[in-house]
Amino acid sequence: MIERKPNSIQTDAARHPMSQWYQLRTDDGVCRIMLTGNYTYTALLRQFAALMQELSSHARNQELYWDLTGIQQLDSIGTALLWHAWQAHRPAQLLLRPEHETMFERFERLPGYRSENRVREWLGFVTKPGKHALLLWTHAVGLIALIGQLLLDVLYLLRHPIYIPWREISANLYRTGAQALGITALVGFLIGIVLSYLSSRQLQMFGADIFIINILGFSIIRELGPMLAAILVAGRSGSSMTAQLGVMRVTQELDALTVMGISHSLRLVLPKVLGLGIAMPLLVMWTSAIALLGGMVAAELQLGLSVRYFLSELPDAVPIANLWLGLGKGVVCGMAIALVACHFGLRIKPNTESLGEGTTSSVVTAITMVIVIDAIFAMMFSDVGLY
Repeated sequence: MIERKPNSIQTDAARHPMSQWYQLRTDDGVCRIMLTGNYTYTALLRQFAALMQELSSHARNQELYWDLTGIQQLDSIGTALLWHAWQAHRPAQLLLRPEHETMFERFERLPGYRSENRVREWLGFVTKPGKHALLLWTHAVGLIALIGQLLLDVLYLLRHPIYIPWREISANLYRTGAQALGITALVGFLIGIVLSYLSSRQLQMFGADIFIINILGFSIIRELGPMLAAILVAGRSGSSMTAQLGVMRVTQELDALTVMGISHSLRLVLPKVLGLGIAMPLLVMWTSAIALLGGMVAAELQLGLSVRYFLSELPDAVPIANLWLGLGKGVVCGMAIALVACHFGLRIKPNTESLGEGTTSSVVTAITMVIVIDAIFAMMFSDVGLY
């Protein structure tokens, strides 16, 4: 009597009920399952459940070698059948056709198909901060590279002034500056009224009504004016710049510019940076003036200080250095907002999901940069403009 070896596999295709779908073989001690036929919806309609059960039973063998090169046609239904049979992760030994590789990659990116038996990352509290640190480093390197490219573009334009994009700079100056006058005036006026009203109530308790001029002058001209304008511009113009570049990426306009040999940084990024760098100090001055106007109105109603007296005492109460400090802060914040917006706009991938994520990240990063720049200015110029 001949005893069959434990690792031997029945290869008689005629006796196998699923022989049209796969074959089991043993070559040089290696167990192989070779899939054949058409794994499509029409072909699998009647045999789906049975074939699923058969393949799932074979998938329990971790040493089994899966060969999918014999599959003639494969659609999403066939891919889903194999993916479920494999418990939502690829076998250790798998041979695929290149055209089938992309179909399984799509299933790997779907969170709903992740295996519940997958090993958990016990060191997630270490890997997640590391990933965020690497992402931050990548963005920092990208911003530095973009700044370097802009400096090279400026040197090129200094040698060739005829190529200076005056129309693009003018258009960005209008969109980021003139069109933002309304919202900055409204917010500045309301902030001035609120700050003056609250401060006057406290000063009345100590009989120091006159110092409302010092409080409003220093807080608005030195801090609130530049900060309000920068935050509003970051949310309004920064998101617009990122969305514009992102849509150009989605519609392949950036690729068309590259094919035509037109520099992205020279024609798209540099005009935005220069336009916002010019518009921001003007917006800062406008916002501060409107906020002081709102403060003067509230001071006259609450404390009885006339507008003429307020304006005559303001230059003596607030040194002119605070105005220059606020304008300088506006220039730096404006160029930083434009750089961040363009950086995230150029990194957007050609899909709508990336467009939304990039715009959100751009606004959040720009506002954070504004606060960091304000803190740096506060530490560097802590003794400037103060008595």
